[in-house]
Amino acid sequence: MPVHGGQLAARALKEAGVEVIFTLSGGHIMPIYDGCVDEGIKVVDVRHEQAAVHAADSWARCNPGKIGVAAITAGPGVTDGVTGIANAWRANSPILIFGGQGPFENLRRGSLQEMDHLGVVRPITKYCDAIYQTHRIPEYIELAIRHAISGTPGPAYLEIPMDVFMGQTEWEKAPVPKIRTRAPRISPDRVEVRAAIEILKTVERPMLMAGTSVKWSEAYDEMNRFISETHIPTYTNGMGRGSVPPDSPEFLVRSRRDALQKIDCIVLAGTLLDFRMRFGQSIPADAKIIQLEMDNTLIGQNRQTDVPLVGNLACSFELLLEEMKNGGVQLDYSSWRDELRVIENEAEAKVQAALDSDEVPIDPQRMCREVRDWLDTLDNPIVIGDGGDIVATAAKILPVKSRGAWMDPGPLGTLGVGMPFAIAAKLANPDRPVVIIYGDGSFGFNGMEYDTAARFGLNIIGIVGNDAAWGQMMRPQGALYGWDRLQGVLLNRTRYDKVVEALGGHGEHVTEPGEIRAALDRSVAAGKPALINVEIRQDREYKGGIYV
Repeated sequence: MPVHGGQLAARALKEAGVEVIFTLSGGHIMPIYDGCVDEGIKVVDVRHEQAAVHAADSWARCNPGKIGVAAITAGPGVTDGVTGIANAWRANSPILIFGGQGPFENLRRGSLQEMDHLGVVRPITKYCDAIYQTHRIPEYIELAIRHAISGTPGPAYLEIPMDVFMGQTEWEKAPVPKIRTRAPRISPDRVEVRAAIEILKTVERPMLMAGTSVKWSEAYDEMNRFISETHIPTYTNGMGRGSVPPDSPEFLVRSRRDALQKIDCIVLAGTLLDFRMRFGQSIPADAKIIQLEMDNTLIGQNRQTDVPLVGNLACSFELLLEEMKNGGVQLDYSSWRDELRVIENEAEAKVQAALDSDEVPIDPQRMCREVRDWLDTLDNPIVIGDGGDIVATAAKILPVKSRGAWMDPGPLGTLGVGMPFAIAAKLANPDRPVVIIYGDGSFGFNGMEYDTAARFGLNIIGIVGNDAAWGQMMRPQGALYGWDRLQGVLLNRTRYDKVVEALGGHGEHVTEPGEIRAALDRSVAAGKPALINVEIRQDREYKGGIYV
């Protein structure tokens, strides 16, 4: 029985456990839609290819052990998707992107939208290739997924020329291989594990930083057993947020800077020494570094590591606990933890006035406190941060109570992930509330995706902190060059709520702090995509530095 390339691709995706693909309609890739109909794979069409890839990224984050899939058409379809691919690359999200291409028969003749896509995406993918034989489509899909999930995960890209995608073969000539979407768990060297324990036996003021690889290793349980057994003070960053229960005695938020000034050892659990850790400069020069990572190429980046534990982080923590038990080693850093808890409580008290402020325009911290109190009434919500200032503020105030309950772009700092991430999160978790914290600047990137949410009946709630500025850029520009010389950093108090209403959603406009809670409740009751547009104070106090 003849079968076309789109049917082969969809059958392979089904074998890989794919339930949904994200796309924007394009002639080069239409065969895959037909195949998805046969295999019962949901096709979610968005309004911009960047959003399709962001949604695939979010799907992978929301579904451990599965991959996200996007299909984008040739030329501008691929270039529109590049930002999403790059974001997934820096966030280590295992996704597969299908890219269109003009007919192979007309290669290099100048077909519509023909260009060297592979040359564009190669630096920001773990694997990229083109398929020139229809019957080999399933084979290439398995290969691409294998690369995407291995070691430190990331995006894979497959280009399929239009005539190859539409070409026909027989099922017998195109077998679908077994496709695994979980990489094998690799353990670190036991000698290095023992070396790490020797360091931990001699130090008095260590800290643990839980980062992104904790998520991709699914190391939550093993790490938390280590934390609770040793009472090591623990902080989180990146996708590590939510990996430690907020009520854990060892979990700290507001004392990290003080801790870093005093530590004699740091355990980097999937945390890179990038800009978020000042490239390692925030760690005292004489402090020992124990680094847990999935990939050896990430060990020692920007700062020498004393002990590398390379492998799945769950395996690393399992071995640490095992070797501690075998050697009769008991570690107890509770007194150091309690010292930091005092600092933590003092810092919390200092911000209480801002959390309760009745100021108009609304204090951003008061807005976030109202959102925090409202989130406490919801059943296990997922919160997505899409912006600069307001997301940084929200990250300090909104507790992340469970794994995967917070998402942000990651280290690429991409604006516009909000609604694409939310669409995938809601599809993956239809019974959980999904909430976006927006900056007014970031809303402008993919706000049109409210149309997608409305078409698919996804009652996502967005909250815009509207200060009519690109705040993180405005403050250093004004301080360095003069407030009368501002360029490119001011916006209007635009009625984004009206935009959402026009796209089929529910809108609320809030100018008083006491109005926020009622607007949130009305948005939930509306039962459709909603946006609360909150006018907040425009802060011009510059504390120094540019966040890069």
